[in-house]
Amino acid sequence: MHRRLLLALAALPCAPARASVLERPLIAAAASLQPALEEAAALITAQTGIAPRFAFGASGNLARQIAQGAPFEMLLAADEISIQKLAEAGHTRDAGHVFALGRLALFAPRGSALDPAGGLEALRPLLAAGRVQRFAIANPEIAPYGRAAEQALRRLDLWEALRPHLVFGTSIAQAAQFATTEGAIGGLVAHSLALSPALMARGSFSLVPEDLHEPLRHRLALTKRGSEAALRLQAWLLSPQAAAVFARHGLQAP
Repeated sequence: MHRRLLLALAALPCAPARASVLERPLIAAAASLQPALEEAAALITAQTGIAPRFAFGASGNLARQIAQGAPFEMLLAADEISIQKLAEAGHTRDAGHVFALGRLALFAPRGSALDPAGGLEALRPLLAAGRVQRFAIANPEIAPYGRAAEQALRRLDLWEALRPHLVFGTSIAQAAQFATTEGAIGGLVAHSLALSPALMARGSFSLVPEDLHEPLRHRLALTKRGSEAALRLQAWLLSPQAAAVFARHGLQAP
């Protein structure tokens, strides 16, 4: 009986080699990067053998989770301060690398009284006429695009008049959702999200002048948990192939 069992086992196909098993590091990423990283995922796997698992959210929230021990191996933030604070506290391998530059966009859903082509100044007469019910931005305390939105509105002296009408998303992705809901005149969102099919189908946008807010410099860094797979993933994210993907989603090379 034992001989027959051994012969049967020998006839089975061999199991795949360990090296062929995909490596799956857990990566924290700013919500503004979701469209680009979803496109990049297949390329990353094909070229590196790595199938990263992405958790998207506000950069400030993700950085806090890492500081509290969350098992992320890398943070791709929509700002630099989130990485800087982690590095100073000893949670990252180094100060990281700037890998993309973002833009802020003024979005309005179809049927809105707001015409994005008129820029942020188009909000002024609508506010004066009482035609602004809700306007969406990300929470400035945790989301870099929210901070940029507040800076731009303050620069144009629109913040105080608009503040009673603001709805805050916990991330820029949630702010984009709020900007399309009934009763919302629009919102300030990431250019990368404004270019997504979901928003393109529901409205229009214009870019906010870059001199109205601090630069949206996206920085990444490996955490102290970063594995060899995460290190190889970082190299890919800093490559020309990655830059081309990011550019298609409105994120320019630094």
